[in-house]
Amino acid sequence: MKPWDTFFKERMMRILKEKKSLIDIGGGLRISREKGNRFEPRNAWIIETIQANKIEYKILDPVPDYAPDIVGDIHNLPFLDASQEAIACIAVLEHVTDPFKARDEMFRVLQSGGMCIIYVPFLYYFHAEKGYYGDYWRFTKEGLALMFKNFSSVEIQAVRGAIGTLIRLTPLGRYRWVEQFAYYLDLLFHKISSNQVSGYSVFLIK
Repeated sequence: MKPWDTFFKERMMRILKEKKSLIDIGGGLRISREKGNRFEPRNAWIIETIQANKIEYKILDPVPDYAPDIVGDIHNLPFLDASQEAIACIAVLEHVTDPFKARDEMFRVLQSGGMCIIYVPFLYYFHAEKGYYGDYWRFTKEGLALMFKNFSSVEIQAVRGAIGTLIRLTPLGRYRWVEQFAYYLDLLFHKISSNQVSGYSVFLIK
């Protein structure tokens, strides 16, 4: 398992073991066939753990089109202060008009000790969806550390090395075997720890 996959799985499992509710902003976990605009079969372990641990799981989205549990705006979350145990915000912050306001809202609604798992892109292709969301922002590791400095704990994990990132930006990036080969090249040429990466997973504790 690649280091970024291990990071995500370990932090996600920690949330699912320690918390009893989870708000998935934007449905980015892609674990529901009925809600959200995509389903990712390889993430089935998440929904299986949610069901086994009897976790209250809800998707929040700004539009009703994909049948979310809650229609709401990340810039003005419809929750009381310090009312939420955990938040997932996967591939969302690049699509919102004010990611700093979104950050403030997530911080506001999380309980003390509440957890948040985030994914944001850095060197990644333009991916707006007309009529649903734009594509406004990219994030560096230093920018993320600054952005989330008010959280008590901030862990940041790069996704892909420099070669894998370059391949991902080309049509070859759609082929899993090419991406795997690029990963081996990143290891061979010590590019796995480069700052030229596709994006970052971030695990936060308030």
